Amino acid sequence: MTTFEDRENAFENKFAHDEEMKFKAEARRNKLLGLWAAGLLGKTGDASEAYAKEVIVADFEEAGHEDVLRKVAGDLGDRATETEIRAQMESLLRVAKQQLMDET
Repeated sequence: MTTFEDRENAFENKFAHDEEMKFKAEARRNKLLGLWAAGLLGKTGDASEAYAKEVIVADFEEAGHEDVLRKVAGDLGDRATETEIRAQMESLLRVAKQQLMDET
């Protein structure tokens, strides 16, 4: 292998790793968001976990995170504004990334 091929492979491996970490962080964020929303909905225990899974699944409807926002906003109604939910999503993404970093 040439140096160029080595560098190309390293770049491709880093890209794949970064994308995997992004996916994991977003999935973790969605779970944390689901647990937060479940609390606002008065859900606890298994019901809270089940709702968090629903939020995770909602992210597979379309690219981006608008599908998650729509689900949570629709379920919460007037318990939280879209702005509050977006702020929570941003905050929980930082938490999720830190949790993943701490696990490695």
